[in-house]
Amino acid sequence: MSDWNKIFAQNALVPPHPQRARQLLKESTAFQCVLKWLDGPLIKQGALEMLSEVECHLRVSLFDITYRHFFGRTWRTTVKPTKQLARQPPRIVFGEPLYFHTTLNHPNIVAVVEVVAEGKEQGGTLQALSCGFGILRIFSSRADSLTSPNQDKRLKLYHGTPRALLHPLLQDPIEQNKHMTLIENCSLRYTLRPHPALEPIFHLLPENLLVSGLRPIPGLLAAHGDVGDALRKPRLQKTCTWHLDDVFFTLYPSLEKFEAELLELLAEDHSQEGGGPLDCGALEVLERRLHVGVHNGLGFVQRPQVVVLVPEMDLALTRSASFSRKVSSSSRTSPGNQALVLRSRLRLPEMVRHPAFAFVLQLEYVFRGPSGMDGNAALVTSLSNLASMRMVRWAVWNPELEASDGKVTLPLQGGPGPCPSHCLVYKVPSDSRSSEEVKQVEAGTVQFRFSLSPQDTAEVRSQGPLLERSEQSERQLCKRPLTPPTGSPAPARQDLAATQDSPVGPGLSLSQLAASPLSPAQRHSARSSPKPLDGSQPEIGDFLLGGRISHLEADLSQTPVVLEDCVTEHLQELPFTPLHAPIVVGAQTRSAGGRLSRATMALLQSFSFPEILDASQQPAEAVSPAEPVQFSPQKEESDRLQGNEIVLHFLAFSRVAQDRRGAPWPKTVYFTFQFYRFPPTTTPRLQLVQLDGTGKTSSGSLSHVLVPISKDGSFDAGSPGLQLRYTVGPGFLKPGEQRWFLRYLASQTLQIDVWDGDSLLLVGSAGVSMKHLPRQGRPAVQVLHELEVVATEYQQDTVVGSGDLARFGSVKPIGVHTLVKGRLHLTLANVGHACERRATEPGSLPPSRSRVISSDGAGRFPGGSLLTQGALRPGRNVVQAQRLADVDSELAAMLLTPAPGSRGPRGSACEVDAVRRRKLERMRSVRLQESGAEPVGRRTAVLAQQSTRMQHSRDLQVIDAYRERTKAESIASVLRLAITTQHTLYASLGTAEFFEFTLKNPHNTQHTVSIEIDNPELSLIVDSREWRFFKDTAGLHTPLEEDMFHLRGDLAPQLYLRPRETTHIPFKYQSFSTGPLAPAQGSAEPSAEKSGDAGAPWKASAVPTKHAKVLFRAGGGKPLAVLCLTVEPQPHVVDQVFRFYHPELTFLKKAIRLPPWHTLPGAPVGRPGQEPPVHVRCSDPNVVCEAQHVGPGEPRDVFLKVASGPSPEIKDFFVIIYVDPWLAVPVQTWQVCLHSLQRVDVSCVAGQVTRLSLVLRGTQMVRKVRAFTSHPQELKMDPAGDFLLPPHGVQDLHVGVRPHRAGSRFVHLNLVDVDFHQLVACWLLCLSCRQPLISKAFEITVAVGEGKGANKRITYTNPYPARRTFHLHSDRPDLLQFREDAFQVGGGETYTLGLRFAPGGRPGQEEVLIYINDHEDKNEETFCVKVTYQ
Repeated sequence: MSDWNKIFAQNALVPPHPQRARQLLKESTAFQCVLKWLDGPLIKQGALEMLSEVECHLRVSLFDITYRHFFGRTWRTTVKPTKQLARQPPRIVFGEPLYFHTTLNHPNIVAVVEVVAEGKEQGGTLQALSCGFGILRIFSSRADSLTSPNQDKRLKLYHGTPRALLHPLLQDPIEQNKHMTLIENCSLRYTLRPHPALEPIFHLLPENLLVSGLRPIPGLLAAHGDVGDALRKPRLQKTCTWHLDDVFFTLYPSLEKFEAELLELLAEDHSQEGGGPLDCGALEVLERRLHVGVHNGLGFVQRPQVVVLVPEMDLALTRSASFSRKVSSSSRTSPGNQALVLRSRLRLPEMVRHPAFAFVLQLEYVFRGPSGMDGNAALVTSLSNLASMRMVRWAVWNPELEASDGKVTLPLQGGPGPCPSHCLVYKVPSDSRSSEEVKQVEAGTVQFRFSLSPQDTAEVRSQGPLLERSEQSERQLCKRPLTPPTGSPAPARQDLAATQDSPVGPGLSLSQLAASPLSPAQRHSARSSPKPLDGSQPEIGDFLLGGRISHLEADLSQTPVVLEDCVTEHLQELPFTPLHAPIVVGAQTRSAGGRLSRATMALLQSFSFPEILDASQQPAEAVSPAEPVQFSPQKEESDRLQGNEIVLHFLAFSRVAQDRRGAPWPKTVYFTFQFYRFPPTTTPRLQLVQLDGTGKTSSGSLSHVLVPISKDGSFDAGSPGLQLRYTVGPGFLKPGEQRWFLRYLASQTLQIDVWDGDSLLLVGSAGVSMKHLPRQGRPAVQVLHELEVVATEYQQDTVVGSGDLARFGSVKPIGVHTLVKGRLHLTLANVGHACERRATEPGSLPPSRSRVISSDGAGRFPGGSLLTQGALRPGRNVVQAQRLADVDSELAAMLLTPAPGSRGPRGSACEVDAVRRRKLERMRSVRLQESGAEPVGRRTAVLAQQSTRMQHSRDLQVIDAYRERTKAESIASVLRLAITTQHTLYASLGTAEFFEFTLKNPHNTQHTVSIEIDNPELSLIVDSREWRFFKDTAGLHTPLEEDMFHLRGDLAPQLYLRPRETTHIPFKYQSFSTGPLAPAQGSAEPSAEKSGDAGAPWKASAVPTKHAKVLFRAGGGKPLAVLCLTVEPQPHVVDQVFRFYHPELTFLKKAIRLPPWHTLPGAPVGRPGQEPPVHVRCSDPNVVCEAQHVGPGEPRDVFLKVASGPSPEIKDFFVIIYVDPWLAVPVQTWQVCLHSLQRVDVSCVAGQVTRLSLVLRGTQMVRKVRAFTSHPQELKMDPAGDFLLPPHGVQDLHVGVRPHRAGSRFVHLNLVDVDFHQLVACWLLCLSCRQPLISKAFEITVAVGEGKGANKRITYTNPYPARRTFHLHSDRPDLLQFREDAFQVGGGETYTLGLRFAPGGRPGQEEVLIYINDHEDKNEETFCVKVTYQ
């Protein structure tokens, strides 16, 4: 048996549970586990009296607690003698490392460690005895599971055998199960930590295989020195490239008979499995495939290559006579026994010269038959014929170490034995012959010619067999250019021709396998088609129209079989742009509307809206939104009124005149937004009260005012409007934050979403600029805005069109429709308040704004208590004495004397001791009285005092020992404060905060300082170009040095300092994390009146304060300086908000088109054609976003790929755009909201009803619900009104869809609890509507203006012989109305239809469709009327 067969037979793995295989695969994680020693008298002497030469070892197996399933392969340590247990303490030392990697990252995946003792019985037989087991938790649900991987851990051991874990009574958590008995005073010491060094050899080590570091792994070099652990720092052996040519498969007795028998057996299996009788003619061999890969005995090194085999006669018909003779002479088969031939050369670059490395060839047949023959019919229900794949034969070849070229003939294997692909293989012929040679021929043979690449051949001839080489020679081989030898261009051309003749792919999809094969004539014409002489590539449609099977799913990560030269191993990417319809930035949002008309302002003044007053009870100064703003930060900071009360007053929500009359209009609305760093706000529901007798002033006339709704559902129209107040003062703002808040008001736009209060559907969004809110020394200001509420509808992606990009906004977005739904009247105000200034203390001063942080202030020792870590008191350094038990909880737990006022388990134990002592004293007194002795009360008191004194003495000893143990650490922590510098940064999302730290070497000797940073968001600037860029931006004139730092890969960078030298070290803090957003509440968060300063004012911050620490460590590990940064995240500017509704558990792919770069704020000034590169970053690392580089003058798109979650999850993230090379300041920040909804696909015809049913599932209680839709004119529900949804019940909601226009679009459907206004369920209906056939066309002319419109008549003839009823519908009910919606007409008779066309608003043309449907609402005919308005 060869080395490969031995290793393959010894490493058979049990796969994980099938349910685990269906879960989403994760990245594999590598671990190193060192089993150090076993403590305690684990092995009982009584159980081993009958055994001699007793030894002990450990066994480790992987176990799935959820499914009670052992998997992988059990690993065992080396055997250790048990004589070590006789020592004190009893201990058996193993110290053997264990390595493995797995993708099953779940807390219930554990490792079971079993202690096994083995010895010889009296008869000499070896007997093994299980002495206990432990459960080693690999993964944990806690975040701190691997915080200290280098620390030793103790594993508790339990009585019994690990097979007990299969019992159903042992439920998780197993360790707490009552059936588990702990072995006292016994444990196993071990360490478990991640081992990233194992990742480069994942291809050599199968998943879930436990291996020892002392075991040789095929493909790895031996360990250096006497360590013997080759997996601690694994080193790969050098690979060589092999080529396989002229591959021929011969099957017994002939290819035709072999395939006929195979088809017959498949038909019998189909009928025996309950599929019914099947004729052999219904099955067909679709393709014969060959899987070729390199196997190291443990698993395939790379994914096997897949090529197509063809019968020898088919190949001979398409080739020349010389090639046919070559095939015939190579196969050496009779005319009746043709072979399967491979037309191309195989290239295998992953081979290693090792006895365990072998080539594995697997022959697979692809059949086409009726659905269900392979159990996958449910996957592809639309195909009439499905393809099934069966492995029929396989062979393995282990080349000799000195071989370089030659021919090989191998016997094929089959049957139910072990197979490298771990699947069942077709049976081999029965053992009717006695000769072994005849048995091998009966199973079939494979013959091929092998050769080594020229580089590897020269190496073999010069050095002989491949042995261990020095690292220097390996480096020289790696530096050698991979060029083909001179004078050998002919083999390269031959390989190219062979490759083009037989493409390679890893597999075929079911849809491709179901395609019909080419006929012989088509196959001949396809092969004989010459290549174009001009070198152009054939069109893609030439391959797709032929219908032949194409390997379109090739894995590009694998090395393709192309030319022999290594330079051509990688495919060249062709320029390709995904067909995503771009969304133009700025096309779907509107800024604040223009100045309000006098009529509208007079109408608003007539209502009794609450007036906004300043601190002196005077009306706030009114500011026009059209006035220019002159913002001065100095004037704001010097204002005596430091408190700012921001007021949002919602007044009215009006319907625009352009909105269609038939479109739905909400009865109640509510608003959602987020102001500064307050939690997201959801206002109460507001009633829309329509005004009576409103004059027609303009298109933006006031139509509805907002009125709050009480808890009982009623409202008072006499108190309209809703005021929300936010108090922002010194009690709310952190030190130094006022400047950032003023900048927020001056530059930010507040995004407000308007929602329907009944249907909970989004009405639209509006944006209002807050640049008028800074008071600039005035007591109070207010500004009245009229905002356009815009609804944006995104259709499915279509073909991208072109447009003029020279002007901003000139590009028409494809598939994006915006509609102004209404106008929101809103008042913004800022009322100033005087705030009491706190006493100026050093701790309350605002932090420095300088970008140069000096460490001079950290050079003094402030002193203080050892137990108050870093708590420096201002003024005099006075520390009050305290009891040690009150200061340190760890010390208090070790003391016998309880601290005064202590409660809990410690006090309860002391009470039990006191009761016991009292009972003992009573018994002693009773015995003394019975013996006639005198009472000894005084003696008892003396004994009690002695006992108390002994306790106090022990406590003093514990305190003294504890102080000695912690003294060094406490003194070091206090002294570390002398070299610590504190600094506060105010950072916003995506903006790089640059600063420099002055580091001084206080010693008279030079040092090489290592810079250690504990926060990944804080980085050291090591590129001098980036350093110069940030210095120029900040206006710093400090010195700049080239090649300042010594970089050592993943290790900390180093800096050389001369004696007493001071240098500037550049840092950059940049965060792309937004933190957890607070959920929006059902009512408004801010108070309705002025609120005072809260005790903890910045609890409203959505992003918590962050900390970063930089340690400057000199040689020997001594710290020179410490920089502690406190990062206060600030709200960032949002330039655009995108809200997408997408089906759940799918990928959203969108392209957002950028406006011309020179229109972006902050973009550098340049000439056309000098567009800077665009860089994109995202706050969510799970979102794929990129901006492709295109040619000058071309539009640039930002591509997004987001995975939607389960319904009704909402995913929010930010996309940040940069145009500078160092990503310093963003020019655009977008907020993207992705709503995941349940998807329902509907295919329908315009004007015709399509019915479907949705399943409603009840909740835990009875609910009164109602269904709402975004398109009530096109969707009708049954029941249409309110109905009861029983608890835990199932009910159908019948939906009728009648779309007005053709195309693809989304329709929203919400199921709402009408009592509590909660969303119960939501759906996204994806309509795919086609237009019916138009039978007649008409044309009319209608006047524009306030006229009466036009009345027209058309005739319709009943084509049926019987009397029928017909219904009339239109796609534009706002433009066309019928005299009657239904009519009856006799058979063959003609009926006149009366039409009423409404007058047009502006000149132009409109096409109106008239749908004539039958009594079942099926479309009979469609008329088209072209209306010209003039």
